[in-house]
Amino acid sequence: MKEFVACAIQMYIVPNNVKENTERAVHFIEEAKKFHNPDLIVFQETVTTGFCPGISFEELYKIIDTIPGKQIKSVLKAAKRNKVYIVWPTYEKDEKEKKIYNTAVLISPSGEIIGKYRKTHLFGDESIFKGGWVTPGKEIPVFETEFANIGIMICYDGDFPEVARTLVKKGAEVIVRPSAFLRNFEIWSLTNRARAFDNHVFIVAANATGVDASGKHYFGHSMIVAPSSNLLALAGAGEDIISARLSPDRFREVYQGSRAERVFDHMEDLNKEII
Repeated sequence: MKEFVACAIQMYIVPNNVKENTERAVHFIEEAKKFHNPDLIVFQETVTTGFCPGISFEELYKIIDTIPGKQIKSVLKAAKRNKVYIVWPTYEKDEKEKKIYNTAVLISPSGEIIGKYRKTHLFGDESIFKGGWVTPGKEIPVFETEFANIGIMICYDGDFPEVARTLVKKGAEVIVRPSAFLRNFEIWSLTNRARAFDNHVFIVAANATGVDASGKHYFGHSMIVAPSSNLLALAGAGEDIISARLSPDRFREVYQGSRAERVFDHMEDLNKEII
């Protein structure tokens, strides 16, 4: 891993208005570039529509797009124009099987799609199997960039230690967590910091803020967490952009601001004979 700057962006969305939300997000990309000069930008879960669409499967299916598709083009251009990696979370249409996935796309600074992750652990009635609209994904990939290996987990995925552990076993050094977190700050903070500490990995967690189509309120507080579980950046409750410089030197850090080095390793010290 090389030192780089990561940003998390949280913004108010206009429920189910993909065009307006995408235009506002592109504006936030420009603002992030101007004030933070990041190498990586992470947006909140389902930033194009909001998490709970408040409409039927058929209605949602009509307003979303495939990946790649027309709706993501302006984001690809913004990534290229600003020479930045972008994690772009959106509902994805599968026209072959007529399914909807809760997806996060990793875009390169050249404006190309590197890959995508489809949420594997669905929250509440989001699941198609519980009367909802989303089909769970089946893969947990890690993506290589010039500064770090990046894994993606989406919101509720972060409640499961197995997801982060799988990503780290596959080589992830940074895990991004686009979210529309609906519980409380303590659980949000706990799960982000625990996943970072459990696996000695950076977490860049972007949370939704404002209200979606179903009237659910989101509290923001996006955060960037060091492998030691220390907070490197924390957003407020409204629209915000946060950033932090992620350095490989912090992998051995135990206490923020201290020269004491970590002498334990959760990955190496795991007793594989019993687990």
